[in-house]
Amino acid sequence: MKNLFSFLIQYGVVFLFLFLEIISLALIAKNQDYHKSAFLTSSNAVVSTLYGWNNSVIEFFKLSAANDNLSEENTVLKNQIINLQNKLSTLQPQVSDSGLFLIPPEMEYQFISAKVINSSTNKIQNYITLNKGEADGIKVDMGVVSDEGVVGIVKTVSSKFSVVIPILNPKIQISCKFKRSNYTGPLVWSGEDYRYANLTDIARHVQLAMGDTLISSGLTSTFPEGVPVGIIEDFKIRPSDAYFNIKVKLAVNFRTLSHVKVINYLNYNEQKEIEKTTEE
Repeated sequence: MKNLFSFLIQYGVVFLFLFLEIISLALIAKNQDYHKSAFLTSSNAVVSTLYGWNNSVIEFFKLSAANDNLSEENTVLKNQIINLQNKLSTLQPQVSDSGLFLIPPEMEYQFISAKVINSSTNKIQNYITLNKGEADGIKVDMGVVSDEGVVGIVKTVSSKFSVVIPILNPKIQISCKFKRSNYTGPLVWSGEDYRYANLTDIARHVQLAMGDTLISSGLTSTFPEGVPVGIIEDFKIRPSDAYFNIKVKLAVNFRTLSHVKVINYLNYNEQKEIEKTTEE
């Protein structure tokens, strides 16, 4: 209490000045039409600004839920498109020995939408955690994509969560090909910049150019053919080299990645079993 009295005595003149200043401004605004109008205009502007900030904050928190809903709706639409494409393929003149119309087995897949709840881009071995797991139909080795392109491959799964090894991890290689020539090669991350990776095993006789588009090759059971991977940013080759050194700008911006789609390839087990039998 003693300190409070000391504070009031020390700064009492300042408080008195501010009090009288407020009273003076109130009297001026009340008795002078011009000042009253100016005061009301200013106060309305301040209140409008505060309301604007309030609405912005509310909209920000609503935006996350809206993005989740849009991702779910987008996944449903993509699955419907795949089903329609498969139905259209049955209208082609190809038929099996049994007389039934054929759907290409590599086209029998569906998407499972998921949200990124944890990720890294500044490590040598980066990982992405999703809010969906085994209970939602996600399994190990499933491919993961976004609306921009290839993201990575599911590594581990629990009941409610799954961990993805993205392109930004040298533990995996993504089989991709040039869109205009179909020449294939593995994409590997160098561990440096999250925006770029390296395309390897491209022989010097292959014709390529800056800006060439890379897509998934479809030669693995992880990704269907045609998913965007990136574009050629730069390439070099020395006279003694047999292969190009190719720098690829990735299609996916991993710093802003928030929603993904996990690919459920319906014939995965059958394909793996027959390939395993052949190897044995």
